[in-house]
Amino acid sequence: MSPRRSPATSRTQPAVETAADGAVKAAGALTGEDLSSLQGGFEANPAYRLVQNAVTQHDVNDIALDRSIVTGATHSFSIALDNWGVTNQAKSGRCWMFAGLNLFRAASKNLLKVKQFEFSQNYLMFWDKIERANFLLEAVIETADKPVDDRTVAWLLQHPISDGGQWDMFVNLVKKHGVVPKSVMPETESSSNSQRMNFILNYQVRQGAKAIRDIYAQEAGLTEMRRAKQETLQVIYRVLCIHLGNPPSRFDWQWTDKDSQFHRDGEMTPLQFAQKYVTTPVDDYVCLVHDPRQTSPLGRTFTVACLGNVVGGSPVKYLNVDIQLIKDIAQRLLEDGQPVWMGCDTSKQMHRQLGVWDAKLFDYPGVYGAEFSLDKAGRLEYCQTRMTHAMVFTGVDVVDGRPRRWRVENSWDDKVGDKGFFLMNDSWFDDYMFEIAAPKQYLPADLQKALELEPIVLPPWDPMGALAG
Repeated sequence: MSPRRSPATSRTQPAVETAADGAVKAAGALTGEDLSSLQGGFEANPAYRLVQNAVTQHDVNDIALDRSIVTGATHSFSIALDNWGVTNQAKSGRCWMFAGLNLFRAASKNLLKVKQFEFSQNYLMFWDKIERANFLLEAVIETADKPVDDRTVAWLLQHPISDGGQWDMFVNLVKKHGVVPKSVMPETESSSNSQRMNFILNYQVRQGAKAIRDIYAQEAGLTEMRRAKQETLQVIYRVLCIHLGNPPSRFDWQWTDKDSQFHRDGEMTPLQFAQKYVTTPVDDYVCLVHDPRQTSPLGRTFTVACLGNVVGGSPVKYLNVDIQLIKDIAQRLLEDGQPVWMGCDTSKQMHRQLGVWDAKLFDYPGVYGAEFSLDKAGRLEYCQTRMTHAMVFTGVDVVDGRPRRWRVENSWDDKVGDKGFFLMNDSWFDDYMFEIAAPKQYLPADLQKALELEPIVLPPWDPMGALAG
């Protein structure tokens, strides 16, 4: 029996087929008969023409929007923790950082006895960029023996310094660099609109990567490669100072609380400020994810290669659990008065202006007369879904002990949703929620034990690393 040949086997010449009328065509090519059949199939159904008339004049989401879901999406929750305003990441991909700092501020503002408070997102952005440049260039050194078109090397060079990140990366920054109030290092044009700055940073990192690889090719050794890395980091630091400002090493902290009482702490370092005003026990937190693919079995830890920011920091590690357990733990945390950091695929079945998510918010099958039947695993495997955004749960509507809808603090300003807060119907949670950070004591004993397992390593391009892209 001859070996099975892949249909994707390359050919120097295309295979040919002979039609019934004797005509010769390339195998798989569309014929005039094929095209006529496609056209006839559309024209045979008058409903398609009716939808065409509507969609050619309006956004398809306006046509597909299920009005019954919209009218039932009331921003009312049996548990709502938020009594603060939302933040605004503007034209940047710092959602994971905003979500982490927003999680912290829920307790910090009470400790400070203020109505509103924000940590500086710009401060952490600065340190993430320099740390990530170092992390990337170390990966370039480690892979210098591989050809430049090796898939891992190519991935590193295609994704050097982005704005995205993961929970463990956020914790690494806080533990190493601390935090500061927003007033100490406020936003700049580039922190709120990072594209041009990132272009310059990525040029310098790629240029540094070439210098490192050239040194390896000349057999100059590790010391010379690290020297080239340090020269690149000096430029990266300068670029960041120009765009974001100088990160403070010490600052004077004083404030007036909501009762008009003045307080002064005097001079503090960012680490001292974090130790005093960040009460969230981040060392107790673990990342729980729902990945229904066979590559990461339930009850196992896994990670993604080349995913991280701080060399020597804690690696990004997930524990794969059932989506119902993620839901149960999120509900318990909210019932215990704790907001929940989470990651999801935000763009699917979402109405941005209304601030609503529902699994069937848009009736695409009805509009197109087609199936949209990929399950969650299939959407991950076939690049139809991935983690794209991090936010914070601040409320839940519980009916007969079960969640009906979730309240989400977004970081897209207060011009959308309910003054920036969004509503997630529980149906959407199952399909498009992927991750929460939670104290490990909320896990059953067997899963706490599973955290000690050596993680399965997924490749750098796996969709479970996409939030950091």
